[in-house]
Amino acid sequence: MRRAVVIGAGGQIGGPAVTALVRDGWEVTAASRGGGRRDDWPAEVRTPRLDREDDAALGALIGDGCDLVVDLVAYGTRHARQLTGLADRIGSAVVVSTVSVYEDGKGRGFDTMGEPDGLPEYPVPIPEDQVTVPPGEATYSTRKVALERELLAAADRLPTTVLRPGAVHGPHSPLPRELHFVKRNLDGRRRRVLAFRGESLFHTSAARNVAELIRLAAARPGSRVLNACDPQPPTVSQIGAAVDAVMGVETETVPLDGPARASVGRTPWSVELPVLCDMSAAARELGYRPVVTYPDSLPETVEWLTRRLSEQDWREAFPTLARAYPDLFDYAAEDAWFAVRQA
Repeated sequence: MRRAVVIGAGGQIGGPAVTALVRDGWEVTAASRGGGRRDDWPAEVRTPRLDREDDAALGALIGDGCDLVVDLVAYGTRHARQLTGLADRIGSAVVVSTVSVYEDGKGRGFDTMGEPDGLPEYPVPIPEDQVTVPPGEATYSTRKVALERELLAAADRLPTTVLRPGAVHGPHSPLPRELHFVKRNLDGRRRRVLAFRGESLFHTSAARNVAELIRLAAARPGSRVLNACDPQPPTVSQIGAAVDAVMGVETETVPLDGPARASVGRTPWSVELPVLCDMSAAARELGYRPVVTYPDSLPETVEWLTRRLSEQDWREAFPTLARAYPDLFDYAAEDAWFAVRQA
């Protein structure tokens, strides 16, 4: 039986990735910092604890060798060299990167969005050969580029498929963007303001669709870079409406021309210009077909978020999201904006 090692299996993509590989006949070792197990994993899936920074522990996990390593938590040159240093014991790899590696050709990307004249103007859609930001260790994006380049440079020793997802969604996310609409509904907010008239498009990636790409790439080893996104992504307004439909509520959307007014109108998907990725290479090279649409994936996400919010404050439940969007639920500012608007 083919043996696969999944690093970071406890995360959002890890759960469906392990499930997809098991269904495809792989013997899977699902390693994570906590060593946890998902309810839908069969008993034969091994779930050891692993500190990703411990070289010796990673080497011991690979053991005498495996046919596949799926790395969901790798960043930067160091992690790439951990893998290439074990290349003689690994058949092939699938490593998750991000669409935030892309630059628009004028030095602008995700890292410059908050700067004057820093808004990137990407081609629509973005192909995989679009220029990327320079590699480095300064930001999430530059570290992912460094990771990619180091791995692809070792193609003769370790064939690696690099996947670039967009706004990943699904249960077990440390940064669940859908919380923006779910919590507002639970809090009884029946009006919402959306910047850019709610028309922002930031390509979504269902964890289950990324897992399908992992499964396909595992069966066809090679050195390649592929976007890893959903079929036609929804606008921010459509995301809100889809969450409302799942939760059985009706919400009035107030479109805001232009950017957010401080926190009012801002969402985790709010971009002035579209970020849409070309998925034709994945279809051509791997025969990729999405296994789930955005609306179809929402019920399990909403149920998971609702349960988590019933157990603890959102900042405690999702500290990564709280750090990224500290004013995500600034209802006082929104109420004040409505008061001025109606005066």
